[in-house]
Amino acid sequence: MSCYHSLPFAALLVLGNHDLQDSIKPQKVEFHSLNFNTTLHWQPGWAREARDTLYFVQYKVDFSGYCHSWGTVMYGQSTWQNKDECWGIPSHVCDLTHETSAIQEPYYGRVRAVLAGVYSSWSLSYRFTPWRETVIGPPMVTVVHSNKSIAVKLQAPRSPYKRKRGSKIPMTNYYDLVYQVFIINNLLDEQHRVLVYEGKDKVIKIQDLRPGVSYCIVAKTYVPVLDRSSAHSSRQCTVL
Repeated sequence: MSCYHSLPFAALLVLGNHDLQDSIKPQKVEFHSLNFNTTLHWQPGWAREARDTLYFVQYKVDFSGYCHSWGTVMYGQSTWQNKDECWGIPSHVCDLTHETSAIQEPYYGRVRAVLAGVYSSWSLSYRFTPWRETVIGPPMVTVVHSNKSIAVKLQAPRSPYKRKRGSKIPMTNYYDLVYQVFIINNLLDEQHRVLVYEGKDKVIKIQDLRPGVSYCIVAKTYVPVLDRSSAHSSRQCTVL
């Protein structure tokens, strides 16, 4: 049994072509990006959709008045490129990580829909520059305890891009990152989260802790050049 969210498929068919084009036009086309893992997202048109609605994605680089970090000013726009893996798809998301790998460049994406042989017009995203707009994730945290101290090991989040040997390039290759480390004494409430370290060290030691007490560590990544912090890492807890 088929089920539709709003107008039934039969009702959509009796609309004029222009009305059908408007009703299926994708809405809220947006880039989402975490550590340069970049996807284009959209929502179905105002009539929602029948399950036979398909979507087509294109992208391009926008050089209009853009100044590279090495001082060269570029003008004009590249042509729209089809994303082959997102050409005639039923889903509302498309992975553009590879297509946006020139992280200093500004990009646009656009999406159109087709239903019953009728194509909508294109819906355009906002201008997206990966280096400025990707969300930096928290560091990976490993906790090792001894009698009255905790050693905290921090690993920068990784980008999806790889070195020649195959390992993923850390985000520290693209940004000057600072780590913020917080300790939580589980005898107290969550509000007693204390900043115990801020800096670039990959291993820190927290000393003079109470034996027999459960402590949790969380950490954040701070990007000074963008004045932006990540979410907290997952809690790593230990009992001394």
